[in-house]
Amino acid sequence: MNLPTKEAAGALIGPEGAEALAAGRAGDAHFGLAIRAGQVGIGALLLLVWHVVSGRWIDPFFISSPDAVAIKLWTWTADGTLWNAFTYTFKAMMLGFVIGSLAGFATGFVLGRSDLLARLFDPYITALYCMPKIALAPLLILWFGIGIESKVAMSALIVFFLVFLNTFSGVRDVNPLYLHVTGIMGASSLQQLRLVIFPSAAAWVLTGLKVSVPYALIGAVVGELISSNRGIGFLIGQASGLFDTAGVFAGLAVLAATGIILNAGLKKLETRLLRWRGQR
Repeated sequence: MNLPTKEAAGALIGPEGAEALAAGRAGDAHFGLAIRAGQVGIGALLLLVWHVVSGRWIDPFFISSPDAVAIKLWTWTADGTLWNAFTYTFKAMMLGFVIGSLAGFATGFVLGRSDLLARLFDPYITALYCMPKIALAPLLILWFGIGIESKVAMSALIVFFLVFLNTFSGVRDVNPLYLHVTGIMGASSLQQLRLVIFPSAAAWVLTGLKVSVPYALIGAVVGELISSNRGIGFLIGQASGLFDTAGVFAGLAVLAATGIILNAGLKKLETRLLRWRGQR
């Protein structure tokens, strides 16, 4: 079936409807700009409060100051320290995210489609999920060494459970009536997967991916804090050992900015992939 073009759609809703639609879009754009301005204003206010409080009411040794953090970031950028550390951490995070996401999606999909397998593996998956992942760090270092492999493993382990649980819930959330109706209409198993199960579980899976991104970053940084000589986590740990509060805040600022950018990108991806759901 051919979808109507923009011109045909405008002819269907009429000139008044087209004007109302355009006005609604313009209003949404203005509202989005207002939200962005508000967010920037809140950030500027927090920086101002930090600047005023530091040195006047609280010793900079404990909270540093915005200008000291900016100087530290500039120093790290100028000598290449920041770029080398960031690329190392980002590589570990992305590898862990991809491996954990693929493994979590595959496992969640298989168990979600098989009630027998779900019942068999439920106690074991629950036991692994309940274990504090930080407690497994020494074992991961023992198994994979102090290189990037142990950071990837830590990140992948955390991401696996987040994606698995969301994928499992999404597959189980498919309305059996839809499967029954499509089966009556002659749809094959592959067609049911493509037309019913995947679209129904897509929102769950994308939510799991969006939630797991910051945790993938956390897993990589935790691994670096425990045992590493590279990465943002190493810079934070080194600064902490030297009582360099500005260095600690600078590392945290880089991690926060990375998380914000990645989350914004995933939101746009989610909106694009789930545009058939409409605005909510």
